[in-house]
Amino acid sequence: MDISQWIRAVPDYPSPGILFRDITPLLARPPAFNHVVDALAEEVGKRGVDAVGAVDARGFLFGAPVAKALELPLIPFRKGGKLPPETVGVDFELEYGTDRIEIKSQAVSQGDRIAIVDDVLATGGTAAAAVKLVENLGATPALAVFVIELEALEGRAALPGVETLSLLKY
Repeated sequence: MDISQWIRAVPDYPSPGILFRDITPLLARPPAFNHVVDALAEEVGKRGVDAVGAVDARGFLFGAPVAKALELPLIPFRKGGKLPPETVGVDFELEYGTDRIEIKSQAVSQGDRIAIVDDVLATGGTAAAAVKLVENLGATPALAVFVIELEALEGRAALPGVETLSLLKY
């Protein structure tokens, strides 16, 4: 199935010069959404991972059904201050400032293999922070999977040593 037909390009959003890739048409079409979840779950399932980490917020839309399909624990990587204590976190740079992601301190165990799921790979800052957080807890980022990759922003370069897969590349 060609899912690109369900990704809408929105020029000058959220600011002039940005071409935003809108996934809401994909989410509104159950066969297309199911196809994406199945494709992501197939890739994650091949890697023998112990848990699925989903990145706040749109990564939750894909990570949760992938974890469910594979009967694996789901680890929400939340924006700073959104989880109750005890948490661990990482600060990271965005193209327009800084941010922080956190997980529950007991969400990952030493030696676990974690798949990181998000909707879009742009500059790679958020995904790299998730990788660092997993590594800081003694686990292995086994795979980073995305629905869309914006190749011109070279986000893949921020994930050295981590297998990285995208269903669509623009």
